[in-house]
Amino acid sequence: MKKENIFKYLGVVVLFVFASLLYFHPVLKGKKISQSDITQFQGMAKEINDYRADKNAEPYWTGASFSGMPAYQISAYYPNDFVRVIDKTLRFLPRPADYTFLYFLSFFVLMMALKVDWRLATLGSLAFGFSTYLIIIFIPGHNAKAHAIAYMPLVLAGVLWVFRKKYVLGFIVTGFAMALEIYVNHIQMTYYLGFCLLILGIVELIHAIKNDELTVFIKKAAVIISAVVLGIGANSSRIMAMKEYADFSTRGKSELTINADRTEKKQTTGLDKSYITEYSYAKLETFNLFIPRYMGGGTFEELSEDSNFYKLIKKRAGKKVADDYSKQVLTYWGDQTIIEAPAYIGAVIFFLFFLGIFLVKGKLKQWLVAATVFSILLSWGRNFDVITNFFIDYIPLYNKFRAVSSIQVIAELCVPILAILALRDLFSKEINNVQKRKALEKAVFTFGGVIVLGFVLAHVFSTFEGIRDNNYKDLVGLIDAVIADRKAMLLSDTIRSLVLVILTGGILWLFLKDKLKKNLVILGLGVLVLLDLISVDKRYVNQEDFTNSRRVDKPFVASNVDKQILQDTTHFRVGNFVGNPMQDGTTSYFHQSIGGYHAAKMGRYSELFEYQIAKNNMQVLNMLNTKYLIVADNKGEKQAQLNPYANGNAWFVNEIKLVDSANKEMMALDSLQTKFEAVIDNRQLDQTINLTFDKDSTATISLKKYDVTELTYESKTNKKQFAVFSEIFYKDGWNAYVDGQLTPHYRVNYVLRGMIVPGGNHTITFKFEPKVIQKGGLISLISYIILILVSAGWLLYDEKKKKKVA
Repeated sequence: MKKENIFKYLGVVVLFVFASLLYFHPVLKGKKISQSDITQFQGMAKEINDYRADKNAEPYWTGASFSGMPAYQISAYYPNDFVRVIDKTLRFLPRPADYTFLYFLSFFVLMMALKVDWRLATLGSLAFGFSTYLIIIFIPGHNAKAHAIAYMPLVLAGVLWVFRKKYVLGFIVTGFAMALEIYVNHIQMTYYLGFCLLILGIVELIHAIKNDELTVFIKKAAVIISAVVLGIGANSSRIMAMKEYADFSTRGKSELTINADRTEKKQTTGLDKSYITEYSYAKLETFNLFIPRYMGGGTFEELSEDSNFYKLIKKRAGKKVADDYSKQVLTYWGDQTIIEAPAYIGAVIFFLFFLGIFLVKGKLKQWLVAATVFSILLSWGRNFDVITNFFIDYIPLYNKFRAVSSIQVIAELCVPILAILALRDLFSKEINNVQKRKALEKAVFTFGGVIVLGFVLAHVFSTFEGIRDNNYKDLVGLIDAVIADRKAMLLSDTIRSLVLVILTGGILWLFLKDKLKKNLVILGLGVLVLLDLISVDKRYVNQEDFTNSRRVDKPFVASNVDKQILQDTTHFRVGNFVGNPMQDGTTSYFHQSIGGYHAAKMGRYSELFEYQIAKNNMQVLNMLNTKYLIVADNKGEKQAQLNPYANGNAWFVNEIKLVDSANKEMMALDSLQTKFEAVIDNRQLDQTINLTFDKDSTATISLKKYDVTELTYESKTNKKQFAVFSEIFYKDGWNAYVDGQLTPHYRVNYVLRGMIVPGGNHTITFKFEPKVIQKGGLISLISYIILILVSAGWLLYDEKKKKKVA
């Protein structure tokens, strides 16, 4: 690499650092964004972090959420996880500036793989990184999603280098980029990246067949697949643990064929279709990719004093009320449940994308256009159910992910790529000015026409009514005022986009007329792109979203109710019913909670809640050792209620009911007296066990030590008994020992553990010993070694080959 290029690239990196910190400048004062999902995560991970700090080891399990679950998808460090060091090195800036910097840097590397001029590459990187969707996902705390998106361009860069026959560089970048992508642990985003790569591969294959280069294509594919496999292999512990858990989670297949109301249930191998497609883009909503408030912006928007809403409230209730109410107006008129902000890619960038359609030739354009259209069609979800249902029913893993609208990340990536390629070709001397002018004219009129069409379609096919408009029904005329404001927002943002298109087209026209130099054009476009995107970004993510870092790092303060419960030093669980326990990770910060907050809960536990706890089955709450219930009193204040009937940590039962299906096991819980009876699905038994046990009135069993991954009990009985333990059954990890001897244990009462305890005095120990971690760690180490050795060896071989040629 030339010395002057090194300084250019260093300068670009410094610019990316500056841009990241400038936008999120409150981080320089130590402030942080309070992210709701991260707050929930902090509650869920508290026990794990405490264990890690105390033991300097990983628990891989937590008992503080959902009565117990593997920690694989919450917080886990894995052996031989060397890629973590690379990631931490790249993310040296304060959050979320670190992710934004990664957006910029990764996209810049992709532009280098496409042989784009560094100035255009810088412009494209800033356009990609400041795309509204990539910025607004920081507000709810979708950090892992942002992290995964940030490495997508890097993976593409490696793959494209291979297709350009830069085999060594491509292999190295693809391998390590894929390792980083998998490390982030947002499989949904990686899965969508797979579609983007697949479409690229199909386009390359078609061209290879046409040009009789199938052998060369196979060689390229082999290099890419090898690098991808090694990148995945470097994360073997993470992948294997995740796969193991996925089968037991809500993403796996349920054994139940009945609903909670006991009606027949349709069997699925993944998530329910309605859950998968809950967040689906309306077809018209697609226009907000380049008209920011096409559908009213985010769920809530602040309206000015000139708005119809403000004027009506002021007239009816006064200025102070109008000032307050106009700060959060329900302007969004789409049908998604909630939306932080429109997924605005930018009018300027989208216009350049259209320019690329008419100007750029070859397979890259075909790939980028096809991938963009593909992502938009699938983002429509239930609004285009023909293709959506096909993918859910027949495409592997598609039914494991929800929020289908997020597949638009492919468009978020592909649109700016083609936009920059369009500029590259516009500046190229290999294309004559006549072709360029025709392409520019087509882009202006076509894209301008699309913007106008969007405006017309909204007025023809929509009433501008929102799903929450009933909130405004009590004040006569208020809904009409909101609708008028929605129309006004659409009009103003349509004009805004048209003006940006005209300005962009004008700048490029002046260049083609030799009225502007290339550098001035790039500078002018850069200003337009940044003004376009940042002005929209700032509506939704700005300094008002930052707060004191201490509040973010330690968001929980024990309430009087928490303090009251914490006075009880025994081991028990808490059920917080002030809200939805299954969407509450905060209780886990102070207590062992029966609830939690996670997108992939254990499947059987989620069913237990839906089929039993949601119906106030106290026997089930008792078997979960729910000693305290947090409820709201008549004034809405939290209060703690002692449940004196909680079964405790372990107990002996007199009778076991054997059933032969999950349905019967669940239904047995309807009337099961959990303190004295247990139900077992006999399909899991490899031997017959006694159904009844002689009652021993003197028998005792008690928990003596709780250590997250190791629980120790002491039993005293005169004769053999059957014990039920108020701990979640998870066969791939938990082992039971009686006096140090491995002893079988069973799943009882749908989710708990049970085992036969011999007569006499015994020590019973449960240990979490997941074999998948050790196996995965070894495979990870081997993958790293192969990746490094092959890369180093190939580099040396390539260097020797070049010297011989010279």
